[in-house]
Amino acid sequence: MVVCAKNWSDEIAHPPAGAQSEKARARTRARVKVHPGNKEIDMQIPEDAVLLRIFIGETDRWNHQPLYEAIVMKARELHLAGATVLRGPMGFGKSSRLHTAKILRLSMDLPLVIEIVDSEEKIQSLLPSLDEMMEGGLVTLENVKVLHYRGAEPKA
Repeated sequence: MVVCAKNWSDEIAHPPAGAQSEKARARTRARVKVHPGNKEIDMQIPEDAVLLRIFIGETDRWNHQPLYEAIVMKARELHLAGATVLRGPMGFGKSSRLHTAKILRLSMDLPLVIEIVDSEEKIQSLLPSLDEMMEGGLVTLENVKVLHYRGAEPKA
């Protein structure tokens, strides 16, 4: 699956100046086209969306692959708008065991956070898979307001 967008102005329909209020323009939905095989899907994130955060350890696994990779691939398979994996240099969880990247206290299990923003319906479609994949960790949901969602123009 390839995500592509020409540029922000091509992806959002803008009426002539003065034809739409600032508030109405702020409610415009952003679109990015996805091409899985030969089929084109129009991905949209509504202005009012949900942020899913998944807190796991770097060494967590699912079916012989890193858990973070399995989660991102599942989100992609379900056509969620995108996912980002963030690696933390230090953290602790329920056990209060400190995980750190400091040289004197080497840890191979650094904290990871996976962030996914999409509509509540699409986020809810991922939750049963997360329940199956995760043995430990933390999952949170927050309501967010999307200001911009745009893809970069591919470089020639």
